[in-house]
Parts: sequence; structure tokens; C-alpha cells
Amino acid sequence: MKDVMRVLRDARPEEMDPGAPVDEGVRRDELARAMAAPRPEAAGSAAPARRRVRPVWGLGLAGAVAAGAVAAAAVFVAPGGDGTDPGGTGGGGGERVLDARTVLLAAAEKADGQTETTGAYWHQVTVSASTYTVGKGAGAYAVTVRSKAESWTPSRPGGKAWGAAQDLGAKPATKADAEAWRRAGSPATFKIQIPVVPGGKGRLKGFTAKTTPGARSFNGSALVDGDKVFWLGRNVSMKDLRALPSDPKRLKAELLRWYKGHDTESNRPMASDLWLYTVARGLVMDMPVKPAVRAAAFRMLAGLPAVRSLGKVTDPQGRTGNAIALDEKTRQGVIRQEMIIDLASGAALASMNVMVAPAAGANVPAGRTMNSTALIGAEWTDTKPR
Repeated sequence: MKDVMRVLRDARPEEMDPGAPVDEGVRRDELARAMAAPRPEAAGSAAPARRRVRPVWGLGLAGAVAAGAVAAAAVFVAPGGDGTDPGGTGGGGGERVLDARTVLLAAAEKADGQTETTGAYWHQVTVSASTYTVGKGAGAYAVTVRSKAESWTPSRPGGKAWGAAQDLGAKPATKADAEAWRRAGSPATFKIQIPVVPGGKGRLKGFTAKTTPGARSFNGSALVDGDKVFWLGRNVSMKDLRALPSDPKRLKAELLRWYKGHDTESNRPMASDLWLYTVARGLVMDMPVKPAVRAAAFRMLAGLPAVRSLGKVTDPQGRTGNAIALDEKTRQGVIRQEMIIDLASGAALASMNVMVAPAAGANVPAGRTMNSTALIGAEWTDTKPR
């Protein structure tokens, strides 16, 4: 089996060079197709790569939680909402909306009180979704493409990371989109095209989505350098993650050692607070750090002045949590990066990127959830991948 980073590199077209800004939807779909395809064995190891996503089947920033955060790891919940609304905000009936600092400190308090027992693998199950516009003019409508990913990250160096991936099918995003889809003849496939450069003109990246689910794929790959498992401003090993400091000031300083003035996907300039938010969101949602380190990350986020509260919302799986968010100005427009937290467990339920103010000419309306990833389960396990 090829090294995972070599697989990603070989599958990546030239316009997805890591030095160029790339639409997140393009990256997610390219990676999904690359990892779902069967691949032959190949000798040798890949050169270290700057970009490291989730081990094996990473599809962008994703909804998971740190070690031991979810009690019911195998519970599947039917999606809620229509796919484009960012979630119901506010607690009706005059319920007080907690500010972001209160939400994050409450989550930290819960995380601090947790214990964990590690195992042979860090196992995660997530469901990701991206919404796109298909068609043109009056006949255009939005479809949401969903996929399920499952990963097993070994706790020791020298092992294999395993993953499973499955397309869950595409469907019209809202009732209005469903009506437009029926007027178009209820097609079973959708040809989706996205600008290679977000918000830019010129070359388009295309793929075909189907209304029917695809087959589940299952593959394994050697770890990068024999021990690298996640991206945290750099490729990190399980040992690196487990050694992160549990003091928020020390954790912030440790993370900022790898901040180079640009974002995590390209050389596009990014302010340090937004970079910290992006990286810390991945840390608390993806990575098997110790509960005290996850608590420190929540406390660090509580100290970022640009982070605000959205109140209670519904995540893509229909679960209720408290959302925090930070806005980012991009070529596409102002995008709100949300993280939804369950205060009862101190766990992050999901991440969502919502268009707030589209740039002129952008093909994404205000209020659309452009992409999301919801955690279905996360736990340490000794059960072999399958």
C-alpha cells in the first residue's frame, strides 16, 4: 500500500498544489475519490509533506472530539434541517444566550473532569457534507453531497493507519431546490463545477455526484515517516500529541511556533488568531489529545477576542449544542467558521462553514452552509480495523 501522502500527491492535479489557494469543496471531493479508489502496493516511502490532513481518509477540517469525549460512539442520528440553514440560533422563549467565553470555559471544565483509557487505535466516524449550485440561470438549484468516513489511527509508531469511505449520495439542499430538481426532470446524477481558485475566474474543477450511495471502500497505509498521524501546523506523531502542554498559555506558545503567517491550506496570508482558531478547532475535534490538553485548547480559544457565540443551534445530525464562531474574509466573501459544542459532555459535535456575505459574483448565497463535518463516534479501541 502506498504511503498515504504519496497517494494524495499522486491523485492531486496540478491546480491543487499546496502553495495555491484551493476551494475546500474541491479538496474534499478530490481526497474522497483518491482514497476510495483501490491502489496497488508500492515500494519505498514518500517524502515528508507540508500538508497533513486526517490520517488516511482526511476530508478537511472535521467533526470529531479528543480522547474519551463521546460516550455513545456508535449512535447514528438522522440529519436535521434542510442543508443550507446554519442552524436554529438562540434559545426561544427568552432563554439567555451564553457568550463564547462562558461556552468554552464550561466545555473546558467538563473536559478537565474526564479520564481515558488508551488502546491500539484511535477510531473515528464522521459524516461530511458540501453544498453546491448546479445548473444555470432560473433552472439553477443547490444539492448537498454527503460522505461517511471512518478511520483507525495506530497509537504506536510503525503501524498502519486504516480507513473506510463511502459516498452517501446527493440530494437537493432545500424544499425549494427539490422543486427545481423535479422541474429539471429529477436527474439521478449532478455535474458539479467549482472554480479552482476560490472566488476566482478561469479553470473549473468538475466531478459527478449521484443520488444513490456508493460502495464502501476500505484500505490501509503506512504512516508518514513511520510515526506521523495528524497535521497541527506541522506533521505530528502520536507521541507529539500526547506530550502537548495542558496549560493554555504554554499550549498557545507551542502551537504558534509553527505559525508562518499563512493559512493551513496554502500560502494565503492569515492572522495569527484565525490560524490559532483553525488549528485548535482541528485539535479538539480530530485528535486524541489528553482531556486536560483539550481543556487547555478550549481555554485558549476563550481568550481569542474575535471568537463569538451564536447561542444554541442544531448540528447537521439534528443534535443541539452551543455554537461558537469566527468570521474569515476570503475571495468568495465573509465565511463564518462554526464549531458546535455539547456542554453536557464537553465534546465538539460538528464544524460548519457558513457563507455570511458573498463577494460580488460569488455563486454561493448568504446563509448557505457550504460544508460541514459531524462527529458520529470517537473512541480508543483495541478492535482491529474492518
